[in-house]
Amino acid sequence: MTTQYENLAMLDAWNEFFKVSPVELPAERQMRARRVSGFIRGTVLPSAATTDLAVPAVEAASDGTTEVPAISKKAAPLVQREWVPAQWGFIPPQAKSAQDAKLRSTKLLVALNETVSTAQAFRDAWLAGQRCIIPMQAFYVDDVRTGKAIPTRIARVDGQPMGAAGVWSSWKDPETGEALLSYAILTINANSHALMRRYGPQGAERRMPAILGEGTYDAWLTTRQEKAREFMRAYPANWLLANPVENKKDKKPKGLFD
Repeated sequence: MTTQYENLAMLDAWNEFFKVSPVELPAERQMRARRVSGFIRGTVLPSAATTDLAVPAVEAASDGTTEVPAISKKAAPLVQREWVPAQWGFIPPQAKSAQDAKLRSTKLLVALNETVSTAQAFRDAWLAGQRCIIPMQAFYVDDVRTGKAIPTRIARVDGQPMGAAGVWSSWKDPETGEALLSYAILTINANSHALMRRYGPQGAERRMPAILGEGTYDAWLTTRQEKAREFMRAYPANWLLANPVENKKDKKPKGLFD
């Protein structure tokens, strides 16, 4: 399971790659449970919701003698993206108090693609279309093949950011009335993934974040609920790079053991 990811380092990158503009960089570069960063959500602009391109039902063939059916076309909707500050760690509607919300959210960093529509914690948000994009520079997994858990950083080969699929929640504290926004990263099965099948606990199912294609962001945010799962596919292994994270205590001072 992914329990850590890395935020973008430069403020301009949010706008350049995701077309949103946070007021300031999230305070946390290395994201872990209940730390505050945020997500991107989107709404279809009303003027573009039902716009069709003017295409005749039939049109003449090139020789001018035969009519053939024309392809029906529809204009892509205009989507307004919004950056929303929020904590990583989903607060489900069942949380009864701030303490309950804290305990639950720590365990709800990810949602499984296969059960997000039926799991009690995530069902309402999924059916309400509360999907989002989580920008990240990299995510972290443990390599346990040697018997010791070695944190490993997974990033794009070209160094560009990634947008992971997510689901978000707005929960109101019954005591204070304060609304708390939170999110979880959607994950997919990675047992057959050429890279990600190497990582995770021995004997357990391999999982990875559902990384979205860059050209699908707006469609993912606004598509009908029954079509949403079509966007969650395995990211190509050859587009990803895995690097073990060096631990300072594992370093040997130069010269002492040469």
